[in-house]
Amino acid sequence: MELFTPDFGLIFWMFFSFAILFVILYKWGWPAIMKGVESRADLIDKGVEYAQNAKEQLDNARAEAEKYIAEARRRQADMLREADKMKTQIIDEAREAAQKEAKKVMDAAALSIEQERKEAQRQMRDEVGALALEIATKVVRNRMTETKAQAELVDSLLDDMEKQN
Repeated sequence: MELFTPDFGLIFWMFFSFAILFVILYKWGWPAIMKGVESRADLIDKGVEYAQNAKEQLDNARAEAEKYIAEARRRQADMLREADKMKTQIIDEAREAAQKEAKKVMDAAALSIEQERKEAQRQMRDEVGALALEIATKVVRNRMTETKAQAELVDSLLDDMEKQN
């Protein structure tokens, strides 16, 4: 059982070597470890700060982007409203121009029809007058073969003239 129960000397030397190792580590090892831990903590703090700054910049960039998008949408809506107004205005102007042109065409057609009607009436009067003159000439020739009829006609014409004067 000697393996499980160490001697006093073994314990002393183990304690002594542990104390020397502890002093060496305390003097040179612990400061180096703490320096590494502190530099790592500083690096982590800087990383967290950098991440927070990046997050703030990203939030600012998102807010600015949303502002630009809202402005772009507002401008787009304004442009669409303006385009709609222009479309309506152009359609109204085209409609008015078409109505004016149609009125001009209708007036010109009405004038042309009226002129043609008057010309047709004049031609008809001329033809009726010529036909009536021709008929009257034939009737007078037939009746004027007798001298008595000729005398009556001359007398009636003279009477008509006297009445008119």
